[in-house]
Order: sequence, then C-alpha cells, then structure tokens
Amino acid sequence: MGESEMTTKTDGTDGTDDEAVSRFVERFAAEMTAAGMQRMASRVFAALLASETASMTSAELAEQLRISPAAVSGAIGYLTQVGMVSRERDPGTRRDRYVLHNELWYETFTRRDQVLVRWEKVLDEGAATLGTDSAAGRRIGETAEFFAFLHSEMAGIMGRWRAHKEARSG
Repeated sequence: MGESEMTTKTDGTDGTDDEAVSRFVERFAAEMTAAGMQRMASRVFAALLASETASMTSAELAEQLRISPAAVSGAIGYLTQVGMVSRERDPGTRRDRYVLHNELWYETFTRRDQVLVRWEKVLDEGAATLGTDSAAGRRIGETAEFFAFLHSEMAGIMGRWRAHKEARSG
C-alpha cells in the first residue's frame, strides 16, 4: 500500500498521524539499536524525542510503546545513567516525568569528548610502558594520537555547531 493509500489516524490534539509517528519511533529506535544501544532504551528515547514536550510519564511511555512498566523502568534507568534523560516530578502529583535534556546531542558529545581525553591519557601511559620501540607500543601510541586528534576536532565541531545554531535562530 502506498503512502497516499494509507489512512491517517490523528490523536485529535495536534493533528499528528499517530501511526506515522509510531513508525518513525520504531525506525529510529532500530537504527540506534543497530549502533549498539539497548533495544528498549532506544525505543523509549525515540518516543521521548518524538513527543511534543520531550517528556512523558512511565504510563504514557508504556501505553505508546505497548511495553510493560518494568521495561520502561529498565530503559529509563539506562538512559538516566548515560545522561540522555532526567527524571522530574510531575507537578501536583507523585508521578515522575522523564525528560530529554535540552542540549541533548551537544551534552552527549561533550561527555564523549571527556571519555576520549581519559582514553588518550591511559593509552599514552600504555605506550610509554610498552615503549615506542615495540610494535605494541607504537600501535597504542598511534591509538592515543587518534583520540587526541578526535578530541581537538570535536572542540572545533562543537564551536561551529553553536555558531550555526545561533545564526539559524536569528
């Protein structure tokens, strides 16, 4: 069935096609899973990303994704641990609301950049321990150099992103 033949089901509040949103969530989640992220965490993250407010309760996530509250809890635990989602109290209730961080991608890559620095340091120490006259020492030294290169490039990329975002915003 072609796109034009599909029936559109909207939720009645903002006119979005719930089925199309669901297909997007599952497709993006599959891409993130293929890249190494846990499957349920990928689905929960994609659902939050596609939500208008970038936040949902556990019950809303469970209903939208048709998964158990335990699956939501496990996924949220992972996403919180890696700093992609935070937990906030739903105003006036005892329910938690799970929220994507504002500068999500910037923060994620900044944290990754910090990992690169730590890896570079350990690799430099490993190369010194093994000696640059050995094949292993040269290989480890080159790996450290690669991470140093990525670290220096990442700073430039993030600066260009901020400039691009500011120019786009007006």
